Amino acid sequence: MAAAGEGAGGRPKSVWLAGRGPLKRKADQPDGLDLDKIVGATVRLLDADGLAKFSMRRLAAELGVTAMSVYWYVDTKDDLLELAMDAVAGEMRLPDEDGGTDWRDQLRALATAYRDMLLRHPWVARLLGEYLNIGPRSLAFSNATLRVMGASGLDPVRASGALATVFHFVYGFATIRALHEARCRTAGISLDAYFAQVSAAMADRPEYAETRELSARAGYARQGHGVVEMLDREFTLALDLQIAGIETLRDRGRGTGS
Repeated sequence: MAAAGEGAGGRPKSVWLAGRGPLKRKADQPDGLDLDKIVGATVRLLDADGLAKFSMRRLAAELGVTAMSVYWYVDTKDDLLELAMDAVAGEMRLPDEDGGTDWRDQLRALATAYRDMLLRHPWVARLLGEYLNIGPRSLAFSNATLRVMGASGLDPVRASGALATVFHFVYGFATIRALHEARCRTAGISLDAYFAQVSAAMADRPEYAETRELSARAGYARQGHGVVEMLDREFTLALDLQIAGIETLRDRGRGTGS
């Protein structure tokens, strides 16, 4: 059996490459059921229960139809997951590139939108490694990042690597944070409570003395500051460092004529 994202003979398989024509409604199809409604319900279920609990039968029950009614609109569960990925990609606001906004601010806005989308929909992070992310909304976001990076003055060859660096960082940051938040929800505690428990457990352990000292210097436990605020601050600083690196790489290239 072919793996997700792989067709017969190992060729890439994707709902976006299937070439399926527009669907004609059958006379016995439930009133009000359409692909947008199915995808919307899929996103809600994935947000609520995660990938492990998602099934076509569960989706059909949510919609109040039979599973066969859903398969009239999509061929496979894999197709539906790709459609759901692209649907949430449409939540990421694209910058106004004609408004005179600096490319640095545009890149920050795109990176933040990507982070926030991954935090709202933690299941997306897993799927990004399994499916071809080439739906129309995903491509619109990708093209926007390319145009913004083009405005930085970095040559196209290095611009691709620079974008990979920025968005791989965002992906990793958001994925780890989402996992921590999910673990806390399962345990019935907040991120702040979890952080406080960890800090208390480390307080009297001599092997963590250096870690406590370095963390205090870095301001990780500032009085009155919550964990989310700390994470947002770290994200902003890390993104600024990424942009500073892009500027340095661009200026170095200009200086050598490369």
